[in-house]
Amino acid sequence: MIDDQLALLCAHRSNIGRYRRLLKTELTKFERRFIERRLSEERAAIEKLSASTFPLAFKTPNTAIGNTTALQTASAQG
Repeated sequence: MIDDQLALLCAHRSNIGRYRRLLKTELTKFERRFIERRLSEERAAIEKLSASTFPLAFKTPNTAIGNTTALQTASAQG
């Protein structure tokens, strides 16, 4: 069960990285809005899944998702 949830977290994180790379390319307004919406959905999915998988031990601010440095900083402060 936990392996499945960790695999889902990994997939969402991978998708976030892919969308962030796409946002750095030249896109139409429609494509950019679509990717930004998908990025937001992926971030929300990670938050929901991580809260249910690690209810007490794993809380991250939205800005830390996909940013290892920020995650390390947040865990050092918490």
